[in-house]
Amino acid sequence: MSGSISPLQNHLLSALPEEVKKRLFPALELIPLPLGKVLYESGDTLRHVYFPTDSIVSLLYVMENGASAEISIVGNEGLVGISLFMGGESTPSRAVVQSAGSAYRLPGQRLKDEFNRHGEMLGLMLRYTQALITQMAQTAVCNRHHTIDQQLCRWLLLSLDRLSGNRLTMTQELIANMLGVRREGVTDAAGKLQKLGVISYNRGQVTVLDRPRLETLTCECYAVVKREEDRLLTHSAALVPGKPA
Repeated sequence: MSGSISPLQNHLLSALPEEVKKRLFPALELIPLPLGKVLYESGDTLRHVYFPTDSIVSLLYVMENGASAEISIVGNEGLVGISLFMGGESTPSRAVVQSAGSAYRLPGQRLKDEFNRHGEMLGLMLRYTQALITQMAQTAVCNRHHTIDQQLCRWLLLSLDRLSGNRLTMTQELIANMLGVRREGVTDAAGKLQKLGVISYNRGQVTVLDRPRLETLTCECYAVVKREEDRLLTHSAALVPGKPA
């Protein structure tokens, strides 16, 4: 793995007080997350949590017939595996790598031990959980009331916020699975954005060329989620000396 990857690239890890970093960072394991890797399946007992650095993980709800739809995405702003410290130990969702990269893996017991100290990490994790619940709720509303075109714009913007560049490696089939829609719908929506010069799409590479225009084409759901994340997690940055809030 590249030596340039650091736990501090994950916003939650970066926001931890120094004494917590000293306790947790030695237990972190840097692992590669290739596209399509399943971190856990529906109903699995969770053993680890994952802190993405430059990858994005989709949380999908899986139906009995095998159909699935994305309920939220997690990138460098958060962690995968909130069920561990919420007391559930397992979850009905599936976690799949949506954009390849890396993450730091931490044994679940180490996280729970720190969470149960009732220190600053407790508040940080609960604020993150509230932001994630907001994203899940807004995704459900968006999928019910907004067009595939708007859903695709929202999805692209949320993904961009969790990456350092403007390019996503993603097939239309995978996007369709994430949104829970037919592939033809994604093809049509992506084609419209490409004709407008907002994105370019070639061989599984989506490049956003005009983000301001993309923001005008999406529904209000993106802004609702972004505002709540900023409100709840900007405080996290304030915990780090010298880091702007």
